[in-house]
Amino acid sequence: MSELGRSARALSRRWWPVALAVPLGALAGVGYGVLAHPSYAANSYVVVVPQGPGESATAVNFAQAYGRLAGQPQVLAGAAAELGKSTAVLAGLVRGTTSPDAPVIEITGTGSHAEDAMQAADAVAKSLVSFANTSSKETGVRLVPLAPAAEPEGPSSPSARVDTAVGAAAGVLIGALVMMTRRRSATPADGAPTPPRPRTESAEPAGTARTSEEPQEAGSRG
Repeated sequence: MSELGRSARALSRRWWPVALAVPLGALAGVGYGVLAHPSYAANSYVVVVPQGPGESATAVNFAQAYGRLAGQPQVLAGAAAELGKSTAVLAGLVRGTTSPDAPVIEITGTGSHAEDAMQAADAVAKSLVSFANTSSKETGVRLVPLAPAAEPEGPSSPSARVDTAVGAAAGVLIGALVMMTRRRSATPADGAPTPPRPRTESAEPAGTARTSEEPQEAGSRG
Protein backbone atom coordinates (compact mmCIF):
# COMPACT_ATOMS: atom_id res chain seq x y z
CA MET A 1 0.00 0.00 0.00
CA SER A 2 1.29 3.47 -0.85
CA GLU A 3 2.15 6.11 1.74
CA LEU A 4 -0.85 8.21 0.68
CA GLY A 5 -3.20 5.29 1.19
CA ARG A 6 -1.81 4.57 4.66
CA SER A 7 -2.19 8.24 5.61
CA ALA A 8 -5.78 8.25 4.40
CA ARG A 9 -6.59 5.14 6.43
CA ALA A 10 -4.99 6.63 9.54
CA LEU A 11 -6.99 9.83 9.17
CA SER A 12 -10.23 7.93 8.63
CA ARG A 13 -9.64 5.84 11.76
CA ARG A 14 -8.99 8.97 13.79
CA TRP A 15 -11.60 11.39 12.44
CA TRP A 16 -14.53 9.08 11.77
CA PRO A 17 -16.58 10.41 14.74
CA VAL A 18 -16.54 13.93 13.29
CA ALA A 19 -17.17 12.71 9.75
CA LEU A 20 -20.23 10.83 11.01
CA ALA A 21 -21.58 13.43 13.45
CA VAL A 22 -21.48 16.46 11.11
CA PRO A 23 -23.93 15.16 8.48
CA LEU A 24 -26.16 13.71 11.20
CA GLY A 25 -26.23 17.09 12.98
CA ALA A 26 -27.00 18.92 9.74
CA LEU A 27 -29.81 16.46 9.03
CA ALA A 28 -31.21 17.04 12.52
CA GLY A 29 -31.16 20.81 11.88
CA VAL A 30 -33.09 20.34 8.65
CA GLY A 31 -35.62 18.18 10.47
CA TYR A 32 -36.09 20.81 13.15
CA GLY A 33 -36.69 23.46 10.49
CA VAL A 34 -39.38 21.29 8.91
CA LEU A 35 -41.17 20.36 12.13
CA ALA A 36 -40.85 23.60 14.14
CA HIS A 37 -43.74 26.05 14.24
CA PRO A 38 -43.08 29.30 12.36
CA SER A 39 -42.59 32.55 14.25
CA TYR A 40 -43.17 36.03 12.82
CA ALA A 41 -41.61 39.37 13.82
CA ALA A 42 -42.85 42.92 13.19
CA ASN A 43 -41.31 46.27 14.13
CA SER A 44 -43.00 49.44 15.33
CA TYR A 45 -41.03 52.70 15.72
CA VAL A 46 -41.24 55.56 18.21
CA VAL A 47 -39.19 58.77 18.11
CA VAL A 48 -38.17 60.93 21.07
CA VAL A 49 -38.71 64.65 20.42
CA PRO A 50 -36.99 67.26 22.63
CA GLN A 51 -39.10 70.15 23.90
CA GLY A 52 -36.30 72.71 23.62
CA PRO A 53 -33.94 73.52 20.76
CA GLY A 54 -30.43 72.07 20.76
CA GLU A 55 -31.27 69.09 22.96
CA SER A 56 -30.73 66.30 20.45
CA ALA A 57 -28.20 64.58 22.71
CA THR A 58 -30.73 64.59 25.53
CA ALA A 59 -33.30 63.01 23.22
CA VAL A 60 -30.87 60.22 22.31
CA ASN A 61 -30.17 59.52 25.97
CA PHE A 62 -33.87 59.34 26.80
CA ALA A 63 -34.47 57.08 23.79
CA GLN A 64 -31.97 54.59 25.16
CA ALA A 65 -33.54 54.79 28.62
CA TYR A 66 -37.10 54.29 27.35
CA GLY A 67 -35.92 51.51 25.06
CA ARG A 68 -34.79 49.57 28.12
CA LEU A 69 -38.16 50.22 29.78
CA ALA A 70 -40.15 48.85 26.85
CA GLY A 71 -40.16 45.34 28.32
CA GLN A 72 -40.90 46.35 31.92
CA PRO A 73 -44.24 45.62 33.63
CA GLN A 74 -45.14 49.30 34.11
CA VAL A 75 -45.06 49.76 30.33
CA LEU A 76 -46.48 46.37 29.37
CA ALA A 77 -49.51 46.60 31.65
CA GLY A 78 -51.57 48.75 29.28
CA ALA A 79 -50.59 46.72 26.20
CA ALA A 80 -51.33 43.44 27.96
CA ALA A 81 -54.81 44.63 28.88
CA GLU A 82 -55.44 45.70 25.27
CA LEU A 83 -54.26 42.37 23.83
CA GLY A 84 -55.89 40.20 26.48
CA LYS A 85 -52.58 38.68 27.55
CA SER A 86 -50.73 38.57 30.83
CA THR A 87 -47.79 40.86 31.42
CA ALA A 88 -45.44 37.88 31.77
CA VAL A 89 -46.53 36.38 28.45
CA LEU A 90 -46.25 39.70 26.62
CA ALA A 91 -42.75 40.27 28.06
CA GLY A 92 -41.56 37.19 26.19
CA LEU A 93 -43.03 38.43 22.91
CA VAL A 94 -41.60 41.95 22.65
CA ARG A 95 -38.28 43.73 23.01
CA GLY A 96 -37.06 47.28 22.57
CA THR A 97 -33.84 48.29 20.80
CA THR A 98 -32.27 51.69 20.22
CA SER A 99 -29.54 53.34 18.18
CA PRO A 100 -26.60 55.17 19.79
CA ASP A 101 -26.91 57.95 17.19
CA ALA A 102 -30.66 58.52 16.71
CA PRO A 103 -33.51 59.15 19.17
CA VAL A 104 -35.55 56.27 17.74
CA ILE A 105 -36.92 53.26 19.63
CA GLU A 106 -37.67 50.07 17.74
CA ILE A 107 -40.30 47.82 19.30
CA THR A 108 -40.17 44.27 17.96
CA GLY A 109 -43.17 42.02 18.47
CA THR A 110 -43.24 38.29 17.77
CA GLY A 111 -46.03 35.80 17.37
CA SER A 112 -47.12 32.58 15.71
CA HIS A 113 -48.98 34.65 13.10
CA ALA A 114 -48.02 37.85 11.29
CA GLU A 115 -51.04 39.70 12.68
CA ASP A 116 -50.16 38.72 16.26
CA ALA A 117 -46.64 40.11 15.85
CA MET A 118 -47.96 43.39 14.42
CA GLN A 119 -50.51 43.82 17.19
CA ALA A 120 -47.95 43.14 19.92
CA ALA A 121 -45.46 45.65 18.51
CA ASP A 122 -48.04 48.42 18.01
CA ALA A 123 -49.68 47.88 21.42
CA VAL A 124 -46.37 48.10 23.30
CA ALA A 125 -45.30 51.15 21.28
CA LYS A 126 -48.59 52.87 22.14
CA SER A 127 -48.24 51.96 25.82
CA LEU A 128 -44.64 53.23 25.89
CA VAL A 129 -45.69 56.60 24.41
CA SER A 130 -48.46 56.97 26.98
CA PHE A 131 -46.16 56.02 29.85
CA ALA A 132 -43.36 58.39 28.84
CA ASN A 133 -45.54 61.40 28.07
CA THR A 134 -47.05 61.46 31.55
CA SER A 135 -43.72 62.87 32.77
CA SER A 136 -42.78 64.97 29.73
CA LYS A 137 -42.69 68.19 31.78
CA GLU A 138 -40.01 66.74 34.04
CA THR A 139 -37.98 65.05 31.30
CA GLY A 140 -38.29 67.78 28.66
CA VAL A 141 -38.98 65.22 25.89
CA ARG A 142 -42.03 63.66 24.29
CA LEU A 143 -42.47 60.33 22.55
CA VAL A 144 -44.25 60.35 19.20
CA PRO A 145 -45.26 57.31 17.11
CA LEU A 146 -43.04 57.24 14.02
CA ALA A 147 -44.20 54.22 12.03
CA PRO A 148 -46.63 51.39 12.80
CA ALA A 149 -45.65 47.79 12.34
CA ALA A 150 -45.74 46.48 8.78
CA GLU A 151 -46.85 42.98 7.89
CA PRO A 152 -43.79 40.69 7.71
CA GLU A 153 -43.11 39.05 4.37
CA GLY A 154 -42.41 35.68 5.94
CA PRO A 155 -41.57 33.94 9.20
CA SER A 156 -38.41 35.01 11.00
CA SER A 157 -37.81 31.48 12.25
CA PRO A 158 -37.16 28.69 11.67
CA SER A 159 -34.50 29.36 9.04
CA ALA A 160 -33.37 26.31 7.07
CA ARG A 161 -29.89 27.73 6.49
CA VAL A 162 -29.34 28.73 10.11
CA ASP A 163 -30.77 25.50 11.53
CA THR A 164 -28.60 23.39 9.21
CA ALA A 165 -25.48 25.34 10.20
CA VAL A 166 -26.29 25.00 13.90
CA GLY A 167 -26.86 21.26 13.53
CA ALA A 168 -23.56 20.82 11.70
CA ALA A 169 -21.72 22.83 14.37
CA ALA A 170 -23.26 20.65 17.06
CA GLY A 171 -22.08 17.60 15.12
CA VAL A 172 -18.52 18.94 15.09
CA LEU A 173 -18.65 19.43 18.87
CA ILE A 174 -20.07 15.98 19.56
CA GLY A 175 -17.59 14.31 17.21
CA ALA A 176 -14.68 16.12 18.87
CA LEU A 177 -15.87 15.00 22.31
CA VAL A 178 -16.08 11.39 21.13
CA MET A 179 -12.54 11.64 19.76
CA MET A 180 -11.22 13.00 23.06
CA THR A 181 -12.97 10.25 25.00
CA ARG A 182 -11.51 7.55 22.77
CA ARG A 183 -8.04 9.04 23.01
CA ARG A 184 -8.19 9.17 26.82
CA SER A 185 -9.40 5.58 27.04
CA ALA A 186 -6.54 4.47 24.80
CA THR A 187 -3.91 6.27 26.92
CA PRO A 188 -2.90 4.52 30.21
CA ALA A 189 -3.84 6.42 33.30
CA ASP A 190 -1.17 8.43 35.09
CA GLY A 191 0.39 6.60 37.97
CA ALA A 192 -0.63 3.15 36.80
CA PRO A 193 1.86 0.51 37.92
CA THR A 194 4.26 -0.60 35.21
CA PRO A 195 4.28 -4.38 34.75
CA PRO A 196 7.60 -5.89 35.85
CA ARG A 197 10.03 -6.90 33.20
CA PRO A 198 10.94 -10.59 33.03
CA ARG A 199 14.39 -11.16 34.52
CA THR A 200 16.90 -12.89 32.36
CA GLU A 201 19.39 -14.89 34.42
CA SER A 202 22.77 -15.34 32.85
CA ALA A 203 24.33 -18.78 33.02
CA GLU A 204 27.22 -18.84 35.43
CA PRO A 205 30.21 -21.17 35.21
CA ALA A 206 29.80 -24.40 37.13
CA GLY A 207 32.66 -23.60 39.45
CA THR A 208 31.45 -20.17 40.49
CA ALA A 209 29.03 -21.30 43.18
CA ARG A 210 31.50 -23.80 44.56
CA THR A 211 34.20 -21.14 44.78
CA SER A 212 31.90 -18.83 46.77
CA GLU A 213 31.12 -21.58 49.24
CA GLU A 214 34.72 -22.76 49.79
CA PRO A 215 35.73 -19.97 52.19
CA GLN A 216 32.74 -20.76 54.40
CA GLU A 217 33.54 -24.45 54.50
CA ALA A 218 37.19 -23.74 55.29
CA GLY A 219 36.21 -21.48 58.15
CA SER A 220 33.87 -24.02 59.64
CA ARG A 221 36.56 -26.72 59.65
CA GLY A 222 38.99 -24.49 61.38
